[in-house]
Amino acid sequence: MGKAAITKEEGKEVALVEVFITNIQSAVQAERILNPLEKNFPELKINFDLNETELPYPCGHSILRVEGNTINSESIVSTLNQSGFKCDILEDKVCS
Repeated sequence: MGKAAITKEEGKEVALVEVFITNIQSAVQAERILNPLEKNFPELKINFDLNETELPYPCGHSILRVEGNTINSESIVSTLNQSGFKCDILEDKVCS
């Protein structure tokens, strides 16, 4: 499992958050992959940010944000890969 941040609210644990980069370029593609993600991971809150798609992947990418009590990062990456998309856990990286 990848590194996931713990969101805290007044000192108590609320949820894990994992952020991925993908090569999903449009809302149509995001909707297409949301169906299997929501089916396979119904307990997770899943959303996309499609604002950074100008440059080639990985510097140009969309963001997949996943929130929940347990996040299996490898299974999420595998689900996107099996659907024909690239997906990686977001790392600290400077793109030029």
